Amino acid sequence: MASTIIGIGNREIGEGRPVFIIAEIGINHNGSLEIAKRLIDVAAFTGCDAVKFQKRTPELCVPYDQWHIERDTPWGRMTYIDYRHRMEFSAGQYGEIDRYCREKGILWMASCWDEESVDFIEQFGVPAYKAASASLTDIPLLRKMKSTGRPLIISTGMSTMEEIENAVNAIGIDNLLIAHATSTYPCPPEELNLKMIATLKEKYTQTPIGYSGHETGLATTWAAVALGATFVERHITLDRAMWGSDQAASVEMGGLWRLVGNIRDIEKAMGDGAKRVYQSEIGPRTKLRRVPSDGMATSAK
Repeated sequence: MASTIIGIGNREIGEGRPVFIIAEIGINHNGSLEIAKRLIDVAAFTGCDAVKFQKRTPELCVPYDQWHIERDTPWGRMTYIDYRHRMEFSAGQYGEIDRYCREKGILWMASCWDEESVDFIEQFGVPAYKAASASLTDIPLLRKMKSTGRPLIISTGMSTMEEIENAVNAIGIDNLLIAHATSTYPCPPEELNLKMIATLKEKYTQTPIGYSGHETGLATTWAAVALGATFVERHITLDRAMWGSDQAASVEMGGLWRLVGNIRDIEKAMGDGAKRVYQSEIGPRTKLRRVPSDGMATSAK
């Protein structure tokens, strides 16, 4: 039975639809609206369907015993709580991101890490929400995002099958999309476990299944598409050598161009599984086949 088709903005996600490609900006903007806009440019230029940010309320997401620990940052040495605030965009900045994405013709959404952040992002009317793998067991947060009535994508990295089942049972499969993931940055190929895509597709037949990758290469994301992922997400960056914990597992513009282009080629190449003789094969068939289907031999030409 084919999975349900779920609409996100003006796109449809599910079996038989083009793969929905999310460029995860996350925190790779390093608190700079200018960098965020350049990353939006990259995603739009290369043909991605959406960009995604991360939204946190620092006082809720950072344990209190870590607030005053000092660390080196691009802005000098500061406490961790001050650093987390520097990495968050204001309502005005998100308003500019919303305007800029509309101008560029690309969707945007956010991973919210706490319930207050959901209320904050709601003011922009995003087409969907994403729950990070770290939030899979935070049922109140999942329910908060689900209560908006917008589609919710959940990632399943660092999770057991029981935890995935508990989350899905708690929030229901309506308007839900599930992404296979491994939460290692960057992730070695032997831990990607891409066959989990098939496992999830078999278990949740009415739910679009996708892939959120944190590897350094591109081939395994293409393999995920060939294995049936209906949407994919990869972190993007202007330069993998930039400051930040997610940069090394991210894709630069040249790689993103190849990633998107080859995904579209894979979609065309998959076909429908029905064997046929194509018009382009008639010439070679006439020239090269010595024994036609009626069993009569013909001379080679």
